[in-house]
Amino acid sequence: MRVGVPREIKPDEYRVGLTPTAVREYVTHRHEVLVETGAGQGAGYADEAYTRAGARILPSADAVFAEAELIVKVKEPQAIEWARLTDRHILFTYLHLAPDPAQTEGLLASGCAAIAYETVTDAQGGLPLLAPMSEVAGRIAVFSAGETLLKHNGGMGLLISGVPGVPPARVCVLGGGVVGMNAARMAAGLGAEVVILERSIPRMRELDNMFQGRILTRYSTQDAVEDEVLRSDVVIGAVLTAGAAAPKLVRREDLSKMKPGSVLVDVSIDQGGCFETSKPTTHNQPTYTVDGVVHYCVANMPGAAPRTSSEALGHATLPFGLLLADQGLEALKKNRHLAKGLNVLKGELTHPAVADALGKRFSDPYGAWAA
Repeated sequence: MRVGVPREIKPDEYRVGLTPTAVREYVTHRHEVLVETGAGQGAGYADEAYTRAGARILPSADAVFAEAELIVKVKEPQAIEWARLTDRHILFTYLHLAPDPAQTEGLLASGCAAIAYETVTDAQGGLPLLAPMSEVAGRIAVFSAGETLLKHNGGMGLLISGVPGVPPARVCVLGGGVVGMNAARMAAGLGAEVVILERSIPRMRELDNMFQGRILTRYSTQDAVEDEVLRSDVVIGAVLTAGAAAPKLVRREDLSKMKPGSVLVDVSIDQGGCFETSKPTTHNQPTYTVDGVVHYCVANMPGAAPRTSSEALGHATLPFGLLLADQGLEALKKNRHLAKGLNVLKGELTHPAVADALGKRFSDPYGAWAA
């Protein structure tokens, strides 16, 4: 199969869909890999590295889309990329369609098969292709919160770690999944006072054992969320419902009751955000303030560490990508976990949570194949 790797064009996005190491694996499987010139530059991979790995460098994204059958990306396709997709393409990337009707319509109109990293599952019920970027995002969220708390960045002028005799920041993490656990780990490591709100009692037990009492866990109810948000200096939104829009846990009216200069970091922004006042921002302009509360809502937080992120993502996606390259869409019929990633096929929405979030009809993918 011809596998295409276009350069990412979303603002401030420097990751790349395949590293040279991954390209070599595809080539070993007898696939032809087509890389747009400069695709890996932002992550530190020169065209020559791809050539040595066996890829062919093409001069433009148009050329990559024209020749390739499997398109491997990082972020959701932008409008100019929807127009390049056709019914012969398999798109393998993050999509986050639930809060993005425009992208959804573009993909439906293209006729392509679109497989979303964030809804591929594993035998344990996890999301293995979301996990590595969740790890990166959870850790970056704490660094970003610490920077934003500083006075010159709009925060209250609080050092997240405190110093002897001066208490540290109180950090509230909404959600105890991969993002939340990594955020709590970094915040606790910096010396912050940390509380995680979570609804799964078994998960709270795991977190309690993991951190050996270094953090607090609290069952997540509306009362608990409101109480902790008002007490905290930093609130990190780390809530995910696979394929669906994130629930809004912090309301607009809560902001005026929060500490002036406190910080909200919304790691769920790709799925619409878990704060009512969230809107996507970029690394160049990462924050804005509402009612005295600073919001950090960068939609591609791992893009700030493109080398680490590209390698971590590449390790996770490689086995699934090779299945697609080796078997095409037949791989979805043989691998139920990869099949969970199918969001769009032949102009139909094939993931129930995505269809429900967008108010559209869900089409059984096997029925769509038979059509």
